[in-house]
Amino acid sequence: MNLESIKGSIAVLISGGVDSAVVVHQLCQAGLKPDLHYIKIGMDGEDSSCSAEEDIELSQATARKYGLKLEVTDLQKEYWEQVVGYTVERIKLGLTPNPDVMCNRLIKFGAFEQRVGCHYDYIATGHYATNVERNGKMWLGTAKDPVKDQTDFLAQLSYEQLSHTLFPIGHLMKDEVRQIALEAKLPSAKRKDSQGICFLGKINYNDFIRRFMGEQEGKVIDIETGKVVGKHQGFWFHTIGQRKGLGLSGGPWFVVKKNVKKNIIFVANGWDTQLQYGHDFRLADFHYITEPLPVQKGEEPKPIQFKVRHVDHFMPGLISLDDEGYHIHSDAPIQGIAPGQFGCIYDADATVCYGSGEISIYKER
Repeated sequence: MNLESIKGSIAVLISGGVDSAVVVHQLCQAGLKPDLHYIKIGMDGEDSSCSAEEDIELSQATARKYGLKLEVTDLQKEYWEQVVGYTVERIKLGLTPNPDVMCNRLIKFGAFEQRVGCHYDYIATGHYATNVERNGKMWLGTAKDPVKDQTDFLAQLSYEQLSHTLFPIGHLMKDEVRQIALEAKLPSAKRKDSQGICFLGKINYNDFIRRFMGEQEGKVIDIETGKVVGKHQGFWFHTIGQRKGLGLSGGPWFVVKKNVKKNIIFVANGWDTQLQYGHDFRLADFHYITEPLPVQKGEEPKPIQFKVRHVDHFMPGLISLDDEGYHIHSDAPIQGIAPGQFGCIYDADATVCYGSGEISIYKER
C-alpha cells in the first residue's frame, strides 16, 4: 500500500521499540501526521508488568522528534480479564495457549478499537505483515522478511479490523528497518527486540503459572517403555514438543503427550524419535479473515501452507474438510503439534493468510 495515497486520520500503536518508531518515521516521511498511542497493559505494582516506564519515555521522545501527540491508553483491566483469563483457562484444560494472538484480537484491535481506534480512519502498527488488495477486498499479506513474519499473531483479526489497519514496515527486512532507524537517529534505534509474552515482563513464565495454578507432583513416564523416569510439579508447566526444563538425564527428552486427569507427562528420548513428530492435525472453530478456506466437504484436498507456532518458515500441506472439520496433512514431519496453539493457514505460495483455528485434540484411538 502506497503511504502517499492514504487519506484520513491515522493512529499509530507505538511500543517504545524500533519497529513502531520506524512506522512513525515512514508515515511522517510520506507527509502524514499521525497521533501516537501507547497501550498500557502491565499492572501497576506487579512483578509481571511490562517495562512501561522506559517504553513510554522512548515513545515520548519519538513523538517530540516529529512534533506529534502521544496518548497513553490504560487497558490493564481489560487485558487481565480477557487475555490472562483466556491463558489460565486454557492451561487448566491441558492446552497450550497463545496470549499474543489473543492480545492482538481482544486488546490492540479490540478494546483499543472500541475506546480510541474507532475515532480514526486507520490504525498503523509495527507488525511484520502487509496489506494485499485482491478483487476489491483486503487480505492479510505475509511480510517480506519470512523470519520476522507476524501474520500468525494477526490471523484472528476480523475483516473490519484488518480493513483499516496499516503495516508500513511489512515490505522491509528487519535489518533495513534497523538501518532506517539509525539513519533517522530514532530514540529506540539501538534498542534490542523484546522477547516473550509482554504481560510477563521480566518474570519467569513458570512463576506466572504457579501463581494461578500452584504445584502438584506427578509422574514423568517414558512413553516407549512405560517406565517412570522422573517427576514434575504439574502438567500445566509443560507443553507438547517441549525439550528444555524437564530435568531429566540421558536426554534429549521431548514431551509428546499429557494425561490431564492423572497429571502425567509422557516423554520420548532422542533427537531422532519420531514420537515428537506428526503429519496430521485438525483445527477447531476456524476463523477466516477475508474469505472462507478454498475447500468444500467431499472435495479433493487443496494445497496450502501453514504454521503451527511462531516459526521462521511456512510448511507446505494439504487441507480437506470432513464431518469433523478441517484436516491438515503434511508429508514433511511436523514437530510438537500442541493442542490449544493456533494453526495458521496460508494460500499455496504463502502470499496471503486465510486465518487460523485452534489445534484440537484427536479422540483417543
